[in-house]
Amino acid sequence: MHTQTLEAYGHGLHAVQYEELAAGLEQYGNPVRLQGRTVVIVCGNVIFPFRYAKKDVPVTAARLRRATGFRAELIRRHGPEPMQQELDLGLDEVKEDEPRLGLEMLPEDVGLVLVAYACSMEEGVLRVEWGSAELRKEDRYLIWHHHEALRPGRR
Repeated sequence: MHTQTLEAYGHGLHAVQYEELAAGLEQYGNPVRLQGRTVVIVCGNVIFPFRYAKKDVPVTAARLRRATGFRAELIRRHGPEPMQQELDLGLDEVKEDEPRLGLEMLPEDVGLVLVAYACSMEEGVLRVEWGSAELRKEDRYLIWHHHEALRPGRR
């Protein structure tokens, strides 16, 4: 791994996705450090990489491993408004936690563009798409409001 971090192989592979994307976008926007990773804000949107699968499956099958944590919070706070609003039963809402370290670095009005990709060590990058998605609370699936392929000929 030619990464700027001191992480071992498995974690280095995770780290390099941020470094490569930031290096390619740095001339177009402002770099920001989130959770020890550099991401870039371009035209009012933070561009965030997300590996959703190790095999060639549609991006519409993407889901997070956990419904909590940094990625989930980032998508909820900066992703698009949900297509279907939650039912308001008039009950007291649970107070939201303060933003995780790093999320407070993003202005509230910044949007989120996910660069979702499927790849494996054996076959390399299989699919790359970008777009905006909300996170469905009940099952961790992403609901894509818009997405499009970044590699010609792939869907």
